[in-house]
Amino acid sequence: MSTGYKIPKYYVLKQDIIRKIEQDELNDDQMIPSERELTEKHGISRITVRKAIDELVNEGYLYRIQGKGTYVKGDSVKQELFSITSCTRDILQMGKIPTRKVINALVIVPNSKRMRELEITATDKIFTLDRVYCADGAPVNRTIVYLPMKLFPEINRHDFGSQSLYDVLEREYNVKITRATRTIEAIAAESKIAELLMIPEGIPILLFRGVTYGIVNGKEVPIETFKSYYRSDNRRFYINQVKVD
Repeated sequence: MSTGYKIPKYYVLKQDIIRKIEQDELNDDQMIPSERELTEKHGISRITVRKAIDELVNEGYLYRIQGKGTYVKGDSVKQELFSITSCTRDILQMGKIPTRKVINALVIVPNSKRMRELEITATDKIFTLDRVYCADGAPVNRTIVYLPMKLFPEINRHDFGSQSLYDVLEREYNVKITRATRTIEAIAAESKIAELLMIPEGIPILLFRGVTYGIVNGKEVPIETFKSYYRSDNRRFYINQVKVD
C-alpha cells in the first residue's frame, strides 16, 4: 500500500551526485555541471538544485570557487596538520602550481604580544608580511607573519610575491627551522577574509596561530609568529598518530 510520501526532488539530485562521486564518475577537483545545466537536465527549479548543492557542500562532498563553479572535494587535496613546511611547498606537494599575492609588507613597531612571543623589546622593529596563497589560481589561505628585524636585517627588501619566505630564511639567513607551536580554531569568515579567499561571508574556516622556532647563530630562538586563515571547504587535514604504551 502506498504511503503517499514522495521523495523530495532535491534529495534525488543529491543522491545522484553522491552516487557519481562514489563510483568515480565524478573525480576529485572535477567541476560539476552548472545550476542551469542541472536544472535543465533534471527538470527541476534552480532553487531545488541550489538546496541539493548547498547540502553537499555543507556535508563535505563539494566545494565552491567563487566566480568559477562547484567542484568535487576529494582526498587529493590534503595536508599534514603538524608538519613544518612552507605554504609554497605544501601546494607543490599537492601537484599544483603555487602563486602568492602580497597584501601588505611593512616594518612596524611591535605590540606587547609580539614582544613576548618573539622575545624582543619595544625598541626592536618587526617585519609583517600579509599574503594570500593560491593553488592553480584558487585561494588556499591568507597568512600573516611577524618577524624580528634584528634577526633578519633588510628582509623587507625581498619580493615575497615571487619568493618563498622559508626559502629566504634558510638560504640567505642560514636559519634551521626546528619546531612550531600552534593553536587551531574554527571561525566564521568575516567580509575581508571572505573576499580574499573568494568564499561566501560567514562560512567556516580554520584559523591557525603560532610561533615558529629556529636555530640562529647556534641558538634556538623564536623567528616568527603567524596567523593563517585556511579555507576548509576544498581540502582535508590529516594527522599521523602513534600509539604510546
